[in-house]
Amino acid sequence: MSRWTQYEEDGYRLPEGMTRIGYDSDTGRYRFRDKDGSVWEGSEGAEYGEMRKVTDDEDVESGQPPHIRSDGYSPLPANAYGTIRQSSPYRTLFPFFLLVAVTLLLVFRLVGPIHTQPSTKPCPEGSSDYYIKSGDTCWQITKTYGCTLDRMLDVNSGLNCDVLRVGEKICVPYPDK
Repeated sequence: MSRWTQYEEDGYRLPEGMTRIGYDSDTGRYRFRDKDGSVWEGSEGAEYGEMRKVTDDEDVESGQPPHIRSDGYSPLPANAYGTIRQSSPYRTLFPFFLLVAVTLLLVFRLVGPIHTQPSTKPCPEGSSDYYIKSGDTCWQITKTYGCTLDRMLDVNSGLNCDVLRVGEKICVPYPDK
């Protein structure tokens, strides 16, 4: 069984200043860049070995820049020092984590408990407090206390009779005379 050593890395196997910039799977050739920015190509199927310089004349016929071949192959981009720019794996996962976070926020917002603040303001003169019980309706409350629905809606501005919450405080006007 073989063991990994640091001497199997590019820095130890390539000449000084030479970096690997890409691999063309169609031709089975590796491409390298030296200190001067010249592009070199290895022999077919060999990761290391004899290299030949890729000349500008090869790409002149295609009308493409020298670093792009007629079949669309181009070496990996490198900075001024000749090192290949690699993106962080977190950069590609960020949109996924963002979608998960937004989805969780929406779920908690839609499914989470509804916190209602009980009314703390006192009822106006001529009315009394009433706390909604299960099964209560506006019509049933007005009939029980002998007032009209219009008066009860006037006293409780913003009251929605379609959505009465158990424990909610409303003001019921005294009976009409």
